[in-house]
Amino acid sequence: MDLILWRHAEAEDEREGLDDLQRALTHRGEKQAARVAAWIDRSLPEGARILSSPARRCEQTALHLGRKYKVRPELAPDGDVAQLLETAQWPAARQPVVVVGHQPVLGATLAHLLGMAHGSCPVRKGTAWWLRTRERDGDLQSVVVAVQSPELP
Repeated sequence: MDLILWRHAEAEDEREGLDDLQRALTHRGEKQAARVAAWIDRSLPEGARILSSPARRCEQTALHLGRKYKVRPELAPDGDVAQLLETAQWPAARQPVVVVGHQPVLGATLAHLLGMAHGSCPVRKGTAWWLRTRERDGDLQSVVVAVQSPELP
Protein backbone atom coordinates (compact mmCIF):
# COMPACT_ATOMS: atom_id res chain seq x y z
CA MET A 1 0.00 0.00 0.00
CA ASP A 2 1.12 3.54 -0.72
CA LEU A 3 0.39 6.22 1.88
CA ILE A 4 1.11 9.87 1.15
CA LEU A 5 1.15 12.09 4.24
CA TRP A 6 0.82 15.72 3.17
CA ARG A 7 0.97 18.56 5.65
CA HIS A 8 -1.21 21.52 4.76
CA ALA A 9 0.61 24.46 3.22
CA GLU A 10 1.28 27.77 4.97
CA ALA A 11 -1.85 29.21 6.58
CA GLU A 12 -2.93 32.39 8.29
CA ASP A 13 -1.63 32.85 11.81
CA GLU A 14 -3.95 32.12 14.68
CA ARG A 15 -5.73 35.22 15.89
CA GLU A 16 -8.38 36.02 18.43
CA GLY A 17 -11.89 35.42 17.20
CA LEU A 18 -10.87 33.11 14.35
CA ASP A 19 -11.76 29.45 14.75
CA ASP A 20 -8.63 27.35 14.12
CA LEU A 21 -10.51 25.18 11.62
CA GLN A 22 -11.34 28.28 9.55
CA ARG A 23 -7.76 29.47 9.02
CA ALA A 24 -7.10 29.80 5.28
CA LEU A 25 -3.96 29.35 3.20
CA THR A 26 -1.84 32.41 2.60
CA HIS A 27 -0.85 33.45 -0.92
CA ARG A 28 2.47 31.68 -0.33
CA GLY A 29 0.58 28.63 0.94
CA GLU A 30 -1.48 28.49 -2.27
CA LYS A 31 1.75 28.40 -4.28
CA GLN A 32 3.21 25.71 -2.02
CA ALA A 33 0.10 23.55 -2.34
CA ALA A 34 0.04 23.90 -6.12
CA ARG A 35 3.70 22.94 -6.45
CA VAL A 36 3.48 19.82 -4.27
CA ALA A 37 0.10 18.82 -5.75
CA ALA A 38 1.64 18.83 -9.24
CA TRP A 39 4.40 16.53 -7.98
CA ILE A 40 1.94 14.14 -6.29
CA ASP A 41 -0.44 14.13 -9.26
CA ARG A 42 2.29 13.06 -11.71
CA SER A 43 2.71 9.71 -9.94
CA LEU A 44 -0.62 9.17 -8.20
CA PRO A 45 -2.76 6.62 -10.03
CA GLU A 46 -6.44 7.12 -10.78
CA GLY A 47 -8.58 5.64 -8.04
CA ALA A 48 -6.37 6.87 -5.22
CA ARG A 49 -8.31 8.00 -2.16
CA ILE A 50 -7.76 11.57 -1.01
CA LEU A 51 -8.66 12.26 2.63
CA SER A 52 -8.56 15.68 4.27
CA SER A 53 -8.84 17.11 7.73
CA PRO A 54 -11.94 19.30 8.11
CA ALA A 55 -9.68 22.33 8.57
CA ARG A 56 -10.12 24.87 5.77
CA ARG A 57 -6.35 25.04 5.14
CA CYS A 58 -6.24 21.26 4.57
CA GLU A 59 -9.20 21.30 2.20
CA GLN A 60 -7.63 24.17 0.27
CA THR A 61 -4.39 22.18 0.04
CA ALA A 62 -6.26 19.06 -1.18
CA LEU A 63 -8.16 21.08 -3.81
CA HIS A 64 -4.91 21.69 -5.65
CA LEU A 65 -4.81 18.01 -6.65
CA GLY A 66 -7.89 18.61 -8.79
CA ARG A 67 -9.42 15.33 -7.62
CA LYS A 68 -12.36 14.39 -5.45
CA TYR A 69 -11.54 14.18 -1.76
CA LYS A 70 -13.37 13.28 1.43
CA VAL A 71 -13.29 15.28 4.64
CA ARG A 72 -12.71 13.03 7.62
CA PRO A 73 -13.18 14.41 11.16
CA GLU A 74 -10.67 11.84 12.44
CA LEU A 75 -7.95 13.87 10.69
CA ALA A 76 -8.69 17.10 12.59
CA PRO A 77 -5.80 18.81 14.42
CA ASP A 78 -6.56 16.89 17.63
CA GLY A 79 -6.40 13.47 15.94
CA ASP A 80 -3.92 10.74 16.75
CA VAL A 81 -1.80 8.14 14.98
CA ALA A 82 -4.25 5.27 15.50
CA GLN A 83 -7.15 7.30 14.07
CA LEU A 84 -5.09 8.37 11.06
CA LEU A 85 -3.95 4.84 10.25
CA GLU A 86 -7.43 3.40 10.70
CA THR A 87 -8.96 6.10 8.50
CA ALA A 88 -6.34 5.46 5.80
CA GLN A 89 -6.87 1.68 6.18
CA TRP A 90 -3.12 1.20 6.62
CA PRO A 91 -1.63 -1.20 5.56
CA ALA A 92 -4.52 -3.06 3.93
CA ALA A 93 -5.98 -0.50 1.48
CA ARG A 94 -5.91 -1.68 -2.12
CA GLN A 95 -5.33 1.77 -3.58
CA PRO A 96 -2.95 4.58 -2.60
CA VAL A 97 -4.23 6.98 0.04
CA VAL A 98 -3.33 10.66 0.39
CA VAL A 99 -3.90 12.15 3.85
CA VAL A 100 -3.86 15.94 4.08
CA GLY A 101 -3.39 16.82 7.71
CA HIS A 102 -1.49 18.46 10.54
CA GLN A 103 1.50 18.36 12.79
CA PRO A 104 2.13 16.82 15.24
CA VAL A 105 0.09 13.76 14.18
CA LEU A 106 1.73 13.46 10.75
CA GLY A 107 5.19 13.47 12.32
CA ALA A 108 4.11 11.01 15.00
CA THR A 109 2.68 8.73 12.28
CA LEU A 110 5.94 8.87 10.32
CA ALA A 111 7.95 8.08 13.46
CA HIS A 112 5.65 5.17 14.27
CA LEU A 113 5.77 3.67 10.77
CA LEU A 114 9.51 4.16 10.34
CA GLY A 115 10.53 3.09 13.85
CA MET A 116 12.05 6.43 14.84
CA ALA A 117 13.15 6.46 18.46
CA HIS A 118 12.09 10.05 19.21
CA GLY A 119 8.40 9.38 18.56
CA SER A 120 8.05 12.32 16.20
CA CYS A 121 9.43 13.57 12.93
CA PRO A 122 9.38 17.24 11.92
CA VAL A 123 7.23 17.85 8.83
CA ARG A 124 7.45 21.27 7.21
CA LYS A 125 4.32 22.99 5.98
CA GLY A 126 3.34 21.86 2.50
CA THR A 127 5.66 18.83 2.48
CA ALA A 128 4.50 15.38 1.34
CA TRP A 129 6.00 12.06 2.45
CA TRP A 130 5.30 9.06 0.19
CA LEU A 131 5.49 5.75 2.08
CA ARG A 132 5.01 2.17 0.91
CA THR A 133 4.59 -1.14 2.69
CA ARG A 134 6.57 -4.17 1.65
CA GLU A 135 7.21 -7.62 3.01
CA ARG A 136 10.80 -8.72 3.62
CA ASP A 137 11.72 -12.00 5.25
CA GLY A 138 8.17 -12.36 6.56
CA ASP A 139 8.15 -8.90 8.15
CA LEU A 140 5.97 -6.02 7.03
CA GLN A 141 8.11 -2.92 6.54
CA SER A 142 7.39 0.74 5.84
CA VAL A 143 9.76 2.45 3.44
CA VAL A 144 10.06 6.03 2.25
CA VAL A 145 9.56 6.24 -1.50
CA ALA A 146 9.98 10.02 -1.75
CA VAL A 147 9.67 13.31 0.12
CA GLN A 148 8.72 16.53 -1.65
CA SER A 149 9.15 19.93 -0.10
CA PRO A 150 7.37 22.97 -1.56
CA GLU A 151 10.74 24.72 -1.80
CA LEU A 152 11.99 22.25 -4.42
CA PRO A 153 10.92 22.45 -8.07
